[in-house]
Amino acid sequence: VRQLERTVGLKDLTVVEMEGRLREMSATTFDGVFIWRISDFAKKRQDAIAGRAPAMFSPAFYTSKYGYKMCLRIYLNGDGTGRGSHLSLFFVVMRGLSDALLKWPFNQKVTLMLLDQSNREHIIDAFRPDVTSSSFQRPVSEMNIASGCPLFCPLSKLDGKNSYIRDDTIFIKAIVDLTGL
Repeated sequence: VRQLERTVGLKDLTVVEMEGRLREMSATTFDGVFIWRISDFAKKRQDAIAGRAPAMFSPAFYTSKYGYKMCLRIYLNGDGTGRGSHLSLFFVVMRGLSDALLKWPFNQKVTLMLLDQSNREHIIDAFRPDVTSSSFQRPVSEMNIASGCPLFCPLSKLDGKNSYIRDDTIFIKAIVDLTGL
């Protein structure tokens, strides 16, 4: 009976792990465009202010099936020069299975957006990678150092009535220009 209980316990862990992978895979895109839905915004922002969870990582997304692997990192109470005053948003190049086939350093234009859920005034910032930065070289660990916008959006824009937060949810969009790939 104990052996069966152990076996069932291991199977339960495997099922939970597989559900997590399935959730992650269903969020993955392979066209360089990614929309990240962040729900429970108020609670997550309070966790960031309190220092319990200052940063969050998005699921991974790709430029193509065998392309660059990337994710986003967001600080809901800011980071660096934006701490306490801005929402900070960063782009992260990750180690992927096809890295040996790709051109390094990563040199694609990146556009980051906080979507206005009334489709009137999205907050947008874009940059071309600094190819001398270690953030855009071929990753030697799971993730490179994040690069992006510490002053992405003033937190004051998210206070009171606004069209960026609806049903306690925000949407972040990333677009990686595929030109030349």
